[in-house]
Amino acid sequence: MVKRSPQRKTLASLAAELGVSRTTVSNAYNRPDQLAPATRQRILAAAAARGYPGPDPTARSLRTRHAGSWGVVLTEHLSYAFEDMASVDFLAGLSEATTGTDFSLTLIPAGPDTTGREASAAELLGRASVDGFVIYSVAAGDPYLAAAQARGLPVVVCDQPVDTGLPFVGIDDHAAIAPAAQALIDAGHRRIGILSIRLRRARLDGPVSPADLEAAEMHVQRSRVQGALEVFAGAGVDPAGVPVVTRHLNTPATAREAAAKLLEGNPGLTAVLCTTDSMALGVLDYAAERGWSVPGDLSVTGFDGIEVARLRGVATVQQPNKAKGAAAGHLLARLIAGEPVARPRKILGTTYSPGTTVGQLG
Repeated sequence: MVKRSPQRKTLASLAAELGVSRTTVSNAYNRPDQLAPATRQRILAAAAARGYPGPDPTARSLRTRHAGSWGVVLTEHLSYAFEDMASVDFLAGLSEATTGTDFSLTLIPAGPDTTGREASAAELLGRASVDGFVIYSVAAGDPYLAAAQARGLPVVVCDQPVDTGLPFVGIDDHAAIAPAAQALIDAGHRRIGILSIRLRRARLDGPVSPADLEAAEMHVQRSRVQGALEVFAGAGVDPAGVPVVTRHLNTPATAREAAAKLLEGNPGLTAVLCTTDSMALGVLDYAAERGWSVPGDLSVTGFDGIEVARLRGVATVQQPNKAKGAAAGHLLARLIAGEPVARPRKILGTTYSPGTTVGQLG
């Protein structure tokens, strides 16, 4: 004789046993303010005793068209969200914005190479059960941004691209890099190199030509490099003579490789301006391997203000990564709620921290 498993409790069967409506049971979970506390407590206690876990969230989202999640699109591998400290701070701020709401976060990693992936982008974002998207720092023309827009859900762009006309949260990268560049000029440096993370959608590792820079789809890095070159030009340094090296992937290994490429290929540089703190840390590691003193033999600046860079004394531009995430989350929440947003473009301020890695030349 086959022993039958006990029938799984449903919202309808629990309501029938308790002699209340299905709406009353649903409200006990989803709208507790609609019930007397004693009634809700009786329903929850009965549900627990009978092994009823609550309304099926999938069925509820289909019925209400409310998924209870924000999709966060990252054109990096998923591990990047937990390893890159600027991204960690951003996600922490975004998470804080969900406090007091019924929203969670759904991370959607697209990977760093998105060229020619229109079909997979549409499939991945098309099946995401979310109420809206935060697009975190993707290239202009990125297929995942296009796929998010095609869903017809609210979309907030953070950092880049800067010119989509969509609600936006970011900083003025061109202006923000200027104090770091000026600090090197004020210290007497004129033989300066630049290290940048990804500039193009298509993979580019190595020296960056003026044409590469002009065509760069990654607006954040392009603006930082161009902002620094503008400061250097104002001090009489020919931008054409400033070597720029990039790496498509942003890891400790690639940062160290980029530092080696720049400094070995351009002997005589006295300073390196980096568009991220991760790159600056790579320069410090390479300098330590060579037995060079920083800032005695080489001056270095970074960008982001991550904790490990500050602890190592990196002269850096501090941007409010956590506040940026929170601002993006609050803006998306308002858009999902259908609230009018008078100024859907929020530009946050930055500060320059002089650190100890810029030394006076001569």
